[in-house]
Amino acid sequence: MVDLIGLHKHFILQHLGAGEVAVDFTMGNGNDTLFLSKTVGENGKVYAFDIQEDALTSTRAHLEAENAPQNYTLICDSHHRVKDYVKEPIKAGMFNLGYLPGSGRKAVTTMRETTMPAVEAAIDLLLPDGVLLIAIYPGHAEGAAEGDMLREYFKTLSRFKICASEFHILNSPTSPYFFLVEKHP
Repeated sequence: MVDLIGLHKHFILQHLGAGEVAVDFTMGNGNDTLFLSKTVGENGKVYAFDIQEDALTSTRAHLEAENAPQNYTLICDSHHRVKDYVKEPIKAGMFNLGYLPGSGRKAVTTMRETTMPAVEAAIDLLLPDGVLLIAIYPGHAEGAAEGDMLREYFKTLSRFKICASEFHILNSPTSPYFFLVEKHP
């Protein structure tokens, strides 16, 4: 069986290394933040965004319990405001669109109105040979709409500047899938 999380990490590790800058655009419970923090190490930097204070609390506890390097900044704000906080170019970014796992609040979800400007800003901040990974959850209406919107947007980007790929499990249409966005060196 395909391990989507394993694939996420594989693709990120092809581009991101020690001492670099990464962004977790949807920190949730901090799993991607932890992965990015450990990948960039003591001399790197990770910014992580979420609109829910619960996410920051959960992520901070997770990072401390896992002895993550003190290289992260947790931000309680929408990912579409990334440029208000991140002033340097980034080598990698991760989006896990949808709602906060385990919160019981499925009505609080990422929305197209903020996801699109966040993705555009992420591409603008991305260094050459940088990567974005965007996980889509089509099992709920907004998740399916976000995926459709991003697919159409990625089709408009110059293939000479950006390589945008999509990874699906074909015989499971409501399973999560992801976009991989790589900036040419």
